[in-house]
This record gives sequence, C-alpha cells and structure tokens, in this order.
Amino acid sequence: MRNQTALGVFFALLAFGAWGFIPLYFKAVAETPPLEILAHRVVWSVPLLALLVTAAQGWQSLRPALSDRRTILGILASAVILAINWLIFIYAINSGQVLQSSLGYYMNPLLNVLLGMIFLKERLTRLQALAVLLAAVGVMILTVHAGTVPWIALALAGTFSVYGLIRKVVRLASVEGLFVETLLMLTPALVWLFYLGLTGGGSFLTGGWRIDVLLFLAGPVTAVPLIWFTSAARRLNYATIGIFQYIAPSCHFLLGVFLYDEPFGTAHLITFACIWTALVIFTTDSLRRQSKLGRRG
Repeated sequence: MRNQTALGVFFALLAFGAWGFIPLYFKAVAETPPLEILAHRVVWSVPLLALLVTAAQGWQSLRPALSDRRTILGILASAVILAINWLIFIYAINSGQVLQSSLGYYMNPLLNVLLGMIFLKERLTRLQALAVLLAAVGVMILTVHAGTVPWIALALAGTFSVYGLIRKVVRLASVEGLFVETLLMLTPALVWLFYLGLTGGGSFLTGGWRIDVLLFLAGPVTAVPLIWFTSAARRLNYATIGIFQYIAPSCHFLLGVFLYDEPFGTAHLITFACIWTALVIFTTDSLRRQSKLGRRG
C-alpha cells in the first residue's frame, strides 16, 4: 500500500509538473497563431488517445455510453468548452500573460465549489464561503487597479470549472472522454488546417523542421500528462490530488515573474495573497472534513 501511494505521488508530480511547465512548449511555438496550434493539438492527440483507449481496453465502455443521447449531448458540450479553454490558454501564454493563467487556475477549485453549490445543490461550509469571498476580493482589487477585468484568468477558471461540472455529470472515464472530445473537434481542426494549407497561411511544412516537430509534439504534450494523472488518481485519494493541483499554477506564476519578466506590482501581490490565503483556508477545510469522514468510515 505504501509503495502504491509513493508511486501515486510520483505520477502526480509528473502530471502537475508537466502542466506547470507547459507554457515553455507554447512559448516555443509562439510564432504560430493560437488557432492553428489548437488545431494541431487536436489532430495529433486523436491517434495517440485512440492507442491509449485500446491499451486500457476502453472501447467496450464507450459503446453503451455513446448510445445514450444525454451522454452524447454532454460530451459535445464538454468538447466545445474544452476547445475554448485550450484556445484561451494558448493565447494567454503566447501574448505574454502567463500570470493571468496562473491566477485563473488558482481560482479554479474555488469556482468549482461555487458551481457545485449553484447547480448540484451542494452546501458551502463557512470556511469555503470565506475562501470564495476572499478570491472575489482579490479579483476586484486587480480590476480596480488595472482598470480592466482580468478576463483571461476569469475565462480560464470559468471554462475549466464548467468543463469539470459537465464531466462530473457525464459518466465517462478521463482518457475515453478526452478521446471522444478530441474526435468531435477533429473535423473542424482538419478543415482549418486544410484551409491554411490552401491559402499558404499555415506554419506546418512551411516553417522548417523545428516548428513541424514542435507542432507534432502537441499530441504527446496533451495526452502524456493525462496518463500520469490517471495513474496518480488510481493510487491517491481525492484530497491528496486536490493539493497537488496547485503545483501547475505555482509553476506558471514562477515562470511569469522570473523567466518572462511580466509586470508584477503591488495590486498583483495583494490579489495573489488573497487567492493564496483563500486556497489555504479551502484546503485546510477540505482536509479537516476528509479526516472526519475517514474516522466515521
């Protein structure tokens, strides 16, 4: 049991570390427009995810799930939301707004709780409500100081939270679900790449071998961290996974401030302090309630 837990921690570090340093990849292909990068991410992910579904013997679980009209509509909605999230994230990184991506994914678990209250009738504890309120105060401070709403951070948090909410309702395993989502995106992606090829506006096969290799790697960059995450989730409890999820936005924060020299003033410091405090409160409350449930069990 101890070895399995240690292995789960190892896979969690790999998964969230990969997601944390993924801005390095998107910066490397920044000369390519975000929509084209998104199309390549979809196209090269589909065959790799198909192999993963085969390896996991997941085809049988797909057939009954996709024969249900509600599941099909749910997975179609999640595919659209995921495509929007990916596109916004790529745009954020390539336009020099890594700090906004960090802020967005820090806010994500807090927004998850809020959506759970609104749509799933889940009750917020007092500490959870305080955490959500602190996060809102932080966003308001940054908005007032900058004079504009941090829309990228809010859009990333919002789309990913809505995506998580849909996937919570649609009962389909992570790898199989992502395969179907990317499969639904495949036709629009191929049409767009074909159009770029006809008009001479594409980067693939025209920008040199380096950019070709990097665009091809969009598939593994998408799928491999998911394999690691799935391996971790099988070995660790939900609360432990919840703590590891803060690794990715923390890496984004460090990259934005120290590697890409993005502006980080007093307002940013106060905003992030509010978010970090909210996450400490939220995580402490979650661990406390998890411990109580464990003792009852």
